[in-house]
Amino acid sequence: MFNLFRPAGTRRTIERLYGGIVAQSRHPHFYAGLGVPDTREGRFEMLVLHTVLVCRRLKDGREAERALSQDVFDAFLADMDAALREMGVGDLTVPKRMKKIGAAFYGRAAAYDEALGDPDDAVLAAALARNILDGAAGEGAGAPLALARYVRRAAASLERTPFDVLARGEIALPAPAAAEDQQ
Repeated sequence: MFNLFRPAGTRRTIERLYGGIVAQSRHPHFYAGLGVPDTREGRFEMLVLHTVLVCRRLKDGREAERALSQDVFDAFLADMDAALREMGVGDLTVPKRMKKIGAAFYGRAAAYDEALGDPDDAVLAAALARNILDGAAGEGAGAPLALARYVRRAAASLERTPFDVLARGEIALPAPAAAEDQQ
């Protein structure tokens, strides 16, 4: 619904940017190589992670960057709302579930932001294992650390991306397999 009140160019930008987030979160290597559960919950967690990374890049910037961060978050919420309705969740239950989704998003955003601020990859790996890998080590002992290295590379890549590139709806994130190659 938020799209109804935005200029067409802005809607397309947000759709492209959020589409890039969705595409990256669905990369098969996360599930086949890094132990992310290929379940509804696992896919949700990867979508949250990538949305958090993009919003993190934008949230402390100028007014236009903060506005784009809010637009990306709004697109995420609209997507979650639509997914719940598609799954058959009733109109009376959707707001309760959306509240839980919002709380999950903000909780993970705080955890990932704090962990990214610590130079020790083990801290980030622990946060990722707890939230994404369901506390487990994944397919191998190195899965949480490999995922942490990917997240650091993705965050650094976004930090280097000029705002005008993101404002055009362009997003380029590293391949998750490349993080394993840097062990």
